[in-house]
Amino acid sequence: MFYFYRKTTLSVSLTLASSPDRGAIGRPVRLVQICLRLSVLEAAVRCYIGEVAAYTRGDWIMAQEKRDYYEVLGVSKTATDAEIKKAYRKLAMKYHPDYNPGDKDAEEKFKEINEANEVLSDPKKRQLYDQYGFAGVDPNYAAQNGGGPGGFGGFSGFGGDGVDLGDIFGDIFGGGFGGFGDLGDIFGSFFGGGFGGQQRRNPNAPQRGESIRASVSVTFKEAAFGCEKDVTVERSEQCATCKGSGCQPGTTPEICPDCRGSGQVQVQQRTPMGVFATSRPCQKCHGTGRIIHQPCTDCGGQGRVRKRKTIKVNIPAGIDHGQTISLRGQGNAGKNGGSAGDLLITVMVQPDETFRREGVDVFCDAPITFAQAVLGATLEIPTIDGKVKYDLPEGTQTGTVFRLRGKGIPVLNGRGRGDQYVTVNVETPRNLTKEQKEALRSFSDMLGESNYEKRKSFFKKK
Repeated sequence: MFYFYRKTTLSVSLTLASSPDRGAIGRPVRLVQICLRLSVLEAAVRCYIGEVAAYTRGDWIMAQEKRDYYEVLGVSKTATDAEIKKAYRKLAMKYHPDYNPGDKDAEEKFKEINEANEVLSDPKKRQLYDQYGFAGVDPNYAAQNGGGPGGFGGFSGFGGDGVDLGDIFGDIFGGGFGGFGDLGDIFGSFFGGGFGGQQRRNPNAPQRGESIRASVSVTFKEAAFGCEKDVTVERSEQCATCKGSGCQPGTTPEICPDCRGSGQVQVQQRTPMGVFATSRPCQKCHGTGRIIHQPCTDCGGQGRVRKRKTIKVNIPAGIDHGQTISLRGQGNAGKNGGSAGDLLITVMVQPDETFRREGVDVFCDAPITFAQAVLGATLEIPTIDGKVKYDLPEGTQTGTVFRLRGKGIPVLNGRGRGDQYVTVNVETPRNLTKEQKEALRSFSDMLGESNYEKRKSFFKKK
């Protein structure tokens, strides 16, 4: 039964009471504290269902123990992409099946290393793993261990001898959720299916490969006008020996007799709340739906092999620092005949000594002499296209900005170009000779204060 207390904040405490007549199963279940507001309904339901799932397992320990991915690769959680890549290469060479023929331990370690690398080398997967652990990146693990970001897809059928969550929550919160409708639909939308008998994805269906990331360094002008660069990446490719099947040539996989190819088995467990039907990965085939009796010796039954490949990349004109180019189909190979992922290349633009960029406009500073500022001059201004002439007018003040139209960066995937803005700075001469100093004093005395309007107004201020 449930005990609950309503507060003005709609904060609700739920306690699953122990059942003294049910032996070990009747031990007290952890208190589930749910802050139930309309904005956090999903979080509340997730918390509750997670506790129910743990209870139906009969323990509070993850049913499937796996080694931490960082531990597998021997790196810290703060490791850079380069450090992860280096560690993976070293371990992959050490435990590759080609170098350890017939060594089952090495084969398992090789699979473990590949699994860890696929997660930690992908920024999105790594973020999910850091936040949620294995449940964040492995839907099968999430289903087996009580849910997670991959979904609480293991609950199928709260009815008959099972538990009607609509009735339970309706009793707790006084007449239902006020129009939330069928909780099976709600839970299905929250947790990606599994409530109300929704079917899981076929594990043998084609799966798209993972996207991989790389970076390329270009100069300021290469980014402005475009160029071609060679990028070397390490990616998974379809095994040429087994054509991606994972089986030794001449052999075929067996459909798992326990799950009949679905990769999932249904397990019913009786609890004080009723009978819960849960779906878990098949232990016989490890959720793959098939059994490979003679794995391919080149890929170890994975259907994919790691290879280094150099790819020519066209850098488009106008690309900016930090922008990404996507090459479709150049990522990791798919599974079961699925398409390959993408190669995402981040462009790193090297700083330039003369120019700086803001959008499609280019900025630079032009030092001029005192005489040029006073008398005017024809300047040769450097641009990304080369030097251009500019007539500097007489009496130009330091800090003056002038514009060169159409001398900026080409618009990325568009037409036209930005402008170049030049800031003029009067350079003060140094290390003057005695004669030069005397001549300058004579000139200053002869000039007087009449031509320094800003100076006169400034020093007259109180």
